[in-house]
Amino acid sequence: MAIYESINNTDDGRRVLKLTSPVTLQPLGEIVCANEADVSAAYARAESAQLAWGAKSVKQRVEAVQKLLPVLLNNSEAIVDTVVSETGKARTDALLMEIYAACDSVSYYCRRAEKFLRPEKPRAHGFLGLSKTIELHFKPLGVVGIITPWNGPFILAINPTVQAILAGNAVLLKPSEVTPESGRWLEKVCKEAGLPDGLVQVVIGDGQTGAALVESAVKKIAFTGSVATGQRIAESCGRQLKPCTMELGGKDAMIVCADADIDGAVTGAIIGSCMNSGHYCCGTERIYVVEAVYDRFLEKAIEGVQALRQGSEYGFDEDVGAVFWDKQMAIIEGQVDEAVANGAKVHVGGKRNPNLNGLYYLPTVMTDLNHEMAIMRDENFGPIVCVVKVKDEAEAIAMANDSQYGLHGNVWTQDKQKGIDIARQIDTGGVSVNDMAVGYGVHAAPFGGRKDSGVGQVNGKVGLRGYSFCQPVISDRAAAKKATGFPRSTEQAETFKKVMKFIWTTRIGRLFW
Repeated sequence: MAIYESINNTDDGRRVLKLTSPVTLQPLGEIVCANEADVSAAYARAESAQLAWGAKSVKQRVEAVQKLLPVLLNNSEAIVDTVVSETGKARTDALLMEIYAACDSVSYYCRRAEKFLRPEKPRAHGFLGLSKTIELHFKPLGVVGIITPWNGPFILAINPTVQAILAGNAVLLKPSEVTPESGRWLEKVCKEAGLPDGLVQVVIGDGQTGAALVESAVKKIAFTGSVATGQRIAESCGRQLKPCTMELGGKDAMIVCADADIDGAVTGAIIGSCMNSGHYCCGTERIYVVEAVYDRFLEKAIEGVQALRQGSEYGFDEDVGAVFWDKQMAIIEGQVDEAVANGAKVHVGGKRNPNLNGLYYLPTVMTDLNHEMAIMRDENFGPIVCVVKVKDEAEAIAMANDSQYGLHGNVWTQDKQKGIDIARQIDTGGVSVNDMAVGYGVHAAPFGGRKDSGVGQVNGKVGLRGYSFCQPVISDRAAAKKATGFPRSTEQAETFKKVMKFIWTTRIGRLFW
């Protein structure tokens, strides 16, 4: 993402940040951070817009949200330009991750929102089923807050927003302070698509702005970002009894079995480690290769990484872009240097690209690593292929689970059932077999992490309904019925004892369980 620094305050005390391109190291401009009063004003507009929007049928909302698709396609080049200028990511990464994925999200949820949010009528259990009916209604929460990171500044804004507004809510989005214009595109496309004024608003600012949003009257917070920030937000939401989802960091493991297609596994390892400059939460950061195929895997991995193209002059042919943020560059360099100092070996890369002026780190292959090294324990978020030799799949599973994180992972084997069996033994939110981590893009699959990787799940039916409150309405089958219960009596109690004995001690009674 863009480099930023605080330079001054406006006359009314709002913080001003200066942004610098990670590609050219030239100024990108300045932003003024929204304060608590700005957030409150945005909330008031959103609350007003949500009342009418939430009263619409799901079908009516779908018809309105579908108009985003042509707007996204018509503005795709401009959105890509903005994302690339602020992040330095490879242009093809921007096209696929930010535009294709956004269109896919809009079309998926528009096509299924009516089904996912349709009232349900489960049958009451036991004797209650003879007298009661149940209807489950999925009602909007109201105004929700969404806080997004810098690594997918447009897709991570529009995907949850589409779900939230289809569920009948209004949205206040706080994008990362260093990719503000990428986030601001969300409000632009919603306005161009004709969505109601105030329904989707972007509040630009830094961590203080985000804190104001969390402490505002929003009815839910959906956060994607670091563990430390997620913990602070979750604590605030807990104190306010406010629901939240936390999609946090990852340290995804890849297991390469002895029977794996090595060419496919190497391709998956390189893409999983280097796509988006390595800046995505379910990127491959630890690769455990069974010793029988280790040498062949390593040889091909080195060859593949050496062939990667880096630099802005390649356009859509560029493979690996810049590091998005100077602070992330320091983390990457620090972890690599610490590992080398403790015996790790760099086969290719391992330093900044000496031929480029921006924040470019060479795609890297490393071996001789262990779990005492920070690069194997902590998020790296860089284009680093970390390869570890293991004796067998059992050792690989144990090492994969030896992490504070548990977001995603992948297993490579030509035996599909074996891959699934191994995947189920990994303590992580999701696993791909014979592919890099694709969980976030497979909308039908809930996405979320275990351990320090987050709280709750997003996407799919679970994610869409997560922006709703499920209200059960229970009524009598008869049009009217006199309430019973008082006065209590011994006779009544004896009758209940007989009923309980009948239900739970007889074969016929089991039918009512």
